[in-house]
Amino acid sequence: MADQETVVRTDRPIVVDGSNHIAGRLSSQVAKLLIKGNRVSVVNCEKIMMSGTRGNHIKEYREFLEINSVINPKHGPVHPRRPDTIIAKMIRGMLPYDSKPSGKSSHQRLRTYIGSPKELKSFEKIQFEKAKIKRSPSNYTTMGELGRIVGWTE
Repeated sequence: MADQETVVRTDRPIVVDGSNHIAGRLSSQVAKLLIKGNRVSVVNCEKIMMSGTRGNHIKEYREFLEINSVINPKHGPVHPRRPDTIIAKMIRGMLPYDSKPSGKSSHQRLRTYIGSPKELKSFEKIQFEKAKIKRSPSNYTTMGELGRIVGWTE
């Protein structure tokens, strides 16, 4: 319904409904809004879709979870398992987080939520047409599904 070009900078948070959006496309749109200086809240992170084979996503994420410190696994890296933190980390990867101070400040303006919190119910929720799924939802894996398989307990 809204394109990133039509959204102008505002002090009020832009609330993005993540339901039935492809994760990577949604993340890049949100990253563009953050770089422009907007505060962005992404709701319904557990309903964001990932395209591709379900088994392949699970296998790749389990391999990713095996990466840890040789000295002591507690030293990190810490891998997210909740859908909202997975999306926040995905958006962070699309920002100049390590190379510029503006990337860190952009990431601080981001909020991700599982479901829709009470304080954001009154805001108008936008969706990106470019990021919406094109086929049946059964062809995609949701972030909530992936999170439950890799260790997220609600």
